[in-house]
Amino acid sequence: MTDRKITPEQLRSRWWFDNPESPGTTALCIERYMNYGITLEELAGGKPIIGICQSGSDLTPCNRHHIELVKRVKEGIRAAGGVPFEFPLHPIHENARRPTAALDRNLAYLGLVEVLHGYPLDGVVLTTGCDKTTPASLMAAATVNIPAIVLSGGPMLNGWRGPDRVGSGTIIWELRKRLAAGDIDYAEFLARATDSAPSVGHCNTMGTASTMNSMAEALGMSLPGSAMIPAPYKERAMVAYDTGARIVDMVWQDLRPSDILTRQAFENAIVVCSALGGSSNAPIHINAIARHSGVELTNDDWQALGHAIPLLANVMPAGAYLSEEFYRAGGVPAVVNELLGAGKLHGEALTVNGRTLADNCAGRETQDPEVIRRYDNPLVEQAGFLNLKGNLFDSALMKTSVISADFRARFLSNPDDPNAFEGKVVVFDGSEDYHARIDDPALDIDEHTILVMRGAGPVGHPGGAEVVNMQPPEALIKRGIESLPCLGDGRQSGTSGSPSILNAAPEAATGGGLALLEDGDRLRVDLNRGEVRLLVDDAELQARRERLEAQGGYRYPGHQTPWQEIQRTLVEPLDRGMTLEGATRYRDVARRSPPRDNH
Repeated sequence: MTDRKITPEQLRSRWWFDNPESPGTTALCIERYMNYGITLEELAGGKPIIGICQSGSDLTPCNRHHIELVKRVKEGIRAAGGVPFEFPLHPIHENARRPTAALDRNLAYLGLVEVLHGYPLDGVVLTTGCDKTTPASLMAAATVNIPAIVLSGGPMLNGWRGPDRVGSGTIIWELRKRLAAGDIDYAEFLARATDSAPSVGHCNTMGTASTMNSMAEALGMSLPGSAMIPAPYKERAMVAYDTGARIVDMVWQDLRPSDILTRQAFENAIVVCSALGGSSNAPIHINAIARHSGVELTNDDWQALGHAIPLLANVMPAGAYLSEEFYRAGGVPAVVNELLGAGKLHGEALTVNGRTLADNCAGRETQDPEVIRRYDNPLVEQAGFLNLKGNLFDSALMKTSVISADFRARFLSNPDDPNAFEGKVVVFDGSEDYHARIDDPALDIDEHTILVMRGAGPVGHPGGAEVVNMQPPEALIKRGIESLPCLGDGRQSGTSGSPSILNAAPEAATGGGLALLEDGDRLRVDLNRGEVRLLVDDAELQARRERLEAQGGYRYPGHQTPWQEIQRTLVEPLDRGMTLEGATRYRDVARRSPPRDNH
């Protein structure tokens, strides 16, 4: 154990379990926690009480592995002299939760803040995996600011169909096209989709789950090399034990999220995300974690710091391989090592093991330069996000690492107007409208049409739906045209390889310009200038806005549950991290505002 900065008398849990100044409350806590056999010496003997935030459940299959994995965490905690207390996180499962799992990120955040603040915990292990479990946990850790460490459950093993790799999520977007083209039927569609999920764990592509757990490591909140260990590997259980042991030392060292989640750490995360070809959802979540940490991060930062970074991880959807190859090639530390060598990271940033990022990744060379490329031999030269603006929105992101050769040839290769295109729009109001009308011949969608999805944002859907990556009509797919430019105020799956223009803010439901679009309008997209412009004059735009306001504004579906209404009332735009208004004012609450006695 390293040198202690606090004494047993300074443990936060002593306020509950050994507080002679409040004997009544102490007795109530002690007697009830002992009713299942825990001893007085464990509770009041000067040992750190360590929470384990359990995100695994039958409703969250990507994290279900944690039900077994936390047994190793507990063993590590006990071996290091701590006492483990396991408790649940509100379930968040990307695939099954309707209307969208993003609706639950803030709800899980709120619940976890209350647990970490109001219960006798000296530190916490945050078990993460599926997309939103990671940001929800880190947002809460930043708010409460007790010692915290992230343990991912790890990605699934590679999916295979014969000799071909089958990546989770990514294959489904491809199979949708094959189904529409008539190449496969419904039964084969489902059978081939299940090939992508061969084991416990989260997505084996560089979707939002793998991205956000890699971001936890890049931020310094996970043990180095832990993010991408496949879930069934023995190393996953080993790092679970090490994580449990480490959090006890972190408590004695008083090492807190505020020491780690600095401006430098978030700048590192942006750079690493670009090199990984990370999810288009990462800016939303990283911006949210930053704001809860007291660091203002914007989508302009994502472009300024990340766009010029090359793509080093040859992992689907931007590359060819999956998580097993990425882990064996060196994982996140090998990517960080390349970026450090190029002078692109703040190597002095502190991490949860008490060492710097540079110390952790020194000598961690790529073991397979085809899977993790050298900095001077990337897959894509400029792989980060562009933050587009214009007369319809203030911010919208485009992931450039997934611009395919076909898309570039059809839309971005005019020698007289490079990296720009124009097209007429067809507008859909929510995913139901899209599915009902996309194959209607009367829409006259051709290979130059821009598909627009609105009413899909944090307020409109609600929660921000993953529906912007729209496929063309079946008639075009059968002609071999499998992608069209897409624009919207919602999100798309991080496993999608579509270079959509996403997360447009403000959204249509809160007065954003997408609400003014009409079928047949023409848009100009200019990546060189970072602009998306509706090609109508300002007077026409103002007239449309006045007509819309006279009709009561943009209409969206009503609330279905109390939480939907509460979130819609408080939620901020996607470019602000989709946080709750006012919540980011609360920081370091464990020290600034200790919970009041309950008796």
